[in-house]
Amino acid sequence: MKMLRQVSGLVGVSVALLLAGCAGDQPVRYSGIDSAAKLSANTDDNSERMPWRYSPQVDWRKYDSIIIDPVKIYQGTDGQFDDIAQADRQALATHMQDAFSKSLSARFKAVNTPATGTLRLKLTLTGVDTTPQVVGTVTKFDLAGGPYNIVQSVRGGRGLMSGSVDYVVEIYDASSHELLKAYVAHQYPNAMNISASIGSLSAAEVGIEKGAEELAEMLQ
Repeated sequence: MKMLRQVSGLVGVSVALLLAGCAGDQPVRYSGIDSAAKLSANTDDNSERMPWRYSPQVDWRKYDSIIIDPVKIYQGTDGQFDDIAQADRQALATHMQDAFSKSLSARFKAVNTPATGTLRLKLTLTGVDTTPQVVGTVTKFDLAGGPYNIVQSVRGGRGLMSGSVDYVVEIYDASSHELLKAYVAHQYPNAMNISASIGSLSAAEVGIEKGAEELAEMLQ
């Protein structure tokens, strides 16, 4: 009987951890974003990482230069920062500026003046979910989180007790100011990425880097 209670307790803890790890609000169609009215729900396979988008057909080969505006930190009441300190938000915004500038530099020439063949990229940091220290790392290996994280790693899903980052990408024709692409992103590391579980903001930083690389691929 004692052993049965122990097993039941372990199962209960496991379920609680799984529910906590899977919990977390999905990004919304942030009302304070310029492109909000044009965003629609994404029904493709990547909807977990890009729940909202505006994506008309665009010939990106017409563009060879880009203006990257300073990253904004969302101030709307529907932002999803919880209790993240302002200093941490600013640190992530700076990291986002650097990561996207680096990833796009191989494809586009960075400029400051609108001209034909130039894009304008606007990035807005809208939410952050931190990684619980120690617990986030332990769940990569323990009986409660290990199997779950392995499955999530294969399917590209978010890991148990893993942090994440939410942001909005808006791309315009710099000359005409026409909106060419916009989406809300929900990014996180691979579920078995151990280094991304060390440090409360490390998962968000890795998510930003992944997002920057993905955008560079989209604009080829």
